[in-house]
Amino acid sequence: MQLRLKIDGMHCGGCSRSVQNVLSKVANVESASVDLATGQAIVTAADTVDGAALIAAVEDAGYDASVLPSQ
Repeated sequence: MQLRLKIDGMHCGGCSRSVQNVLSKVANVESASVDLATGQAIVTAADTVDGAALIAAVEDAGYDASVLPSQ
């Protein structure tokens, strides 16, 4: 399963690495990829992943996040 997140507040490569690191640590997440240019993250999970947990992790790191509709 994949989820896309909109991440606000990232300004540099360090910001995107921080967001990627916190997303990777959320339960059931296999991988997370963050694109600074688009302000989006793609999270891949083996099973279900809690979108609220992903948002909380990003917000705890100091950024704003929301789950984007699937394409």
